[in-house]
Amino acid sequence: MGESISDGTLAKFLKNVGDRVEIDEPIAQIETDKVTIDVTSPEAGVIQKFVAKEGDTVEPGNKVAIISKSGEGVEHVVPSEKSSEKVAPPAEDKKEEKAKPQVETTPVKEKPKGSSPPPPKRSPTELQLPPKERERRVPMTRLRKRVATRLKDSQNTFALLTTFNEVDMTNLMKLRSDYKDAFVEKHGVKLGFMSGFVKAAVSALQNQPIVNAVIDGDDIIYRDYIDISIAVGTPKGLVVPVIRNAEQMNFAEIEKTINTLAKKANDGSISIDEMAGGSFTISNGGVYGSLISTPIINPPQSAILGMHSIVSRPMVVGGNIVPRPMMYIALTYDHRLIDGREAVFFLRRIKDVVEDPRRLLLDV
Repeated sequence: MGESISDGTLAKFLKNVGDRVEIDEPIAQIETDKVTIDVTSPEAGVIQKFVAKEGDTVEPGNKVAIISKSGEGVEHVVPSEKSSEKVAPPAEDKKEEKAKPQVETTPVKEKPKGSSPPPPKRSPTELQLPPKERERRVPMTRLRKRVATRLKDSQNTFALLTTFNEVDMTNLMKLRSDYKDAFVEKHGVKLGFMSGFVKAAVSALQNQPIVNAVIDGDDIIYRDYIDISIAVGTPKGLVVPVIRNAEQMNFAEIEKTINTLAKKANDGSISIDEMAGGSFTISNGGVYGSLISTPIINPPQSAILGMHSIVSRPMVVGGNIVPRPMMYIALTYDHRLIDGREAVFFLRRIKDVVEDPRRLLLDV
């Protein structure tokens, strides 16, 4: 499972008793705090029985199933259980039939007494709760529990503060429109907005290295590398894969890395190593239509950048009111480490680079 994970929850069996399995074929899934791991069959054979149950907490080395190479002793296990289930109901029905006359006689006498008090009429101001039949109770997954714990720890530990700005996306959108076909033809991947914001974040982190640092006890750890985490929403929960050494990558390398990590995150094949570390996070709520938000820091990092949806709004340009594609951006940071001055300068650098990408070429 990895050094950082000691146990997991048996989420579900992918096979049934009596099914034939081959070597390395997945038979069950284990949910951990970070990823979902497949349990593969070490041998080819027929599943004889399950030792563990769905929902059990298991550790490395625990048995979850028994596989028979010959397939003997499999078929008769399930029918014995079914037969006992079939025999039991008739006996219960007979008992119920005998008991029914006795049960029905008592309510007849109590009906006048039971119908006299009118509780609903006496409580017009009381809160009317919906019946329990209209509610569903579903246990939280380990990933959702872990995300909830980390976010609450972030609120309890950090002095969270958020600063905002807005970005004119005209030039970045024009750059994408002008070179998207040539970019795909040469690099085999589409040119998106995320690579532009990653490059802008790298430039801003180099200008304000305190945003890339972290508090450790009474010390400040400055990182001389930039590993940017990209928040990805999946059906099972939020995962944050990491782009390693983003300061050494160009636009194409960033886009390829993001596409690879996003595919792995969505199909559940992403590894723990691909999510470990990270010195700064970018969260793009704009893909879901979010206009503005205050993102929460991903511990043990010190800041997170929130991107949002692009909306055409009237702006004053050269004394004239013209429509512009605008995006709100937000930076949530740990105020214990980062002052407002550094945070505002950081966000201003993001704005300047996105609005004029030529700054990256000239390093100005």
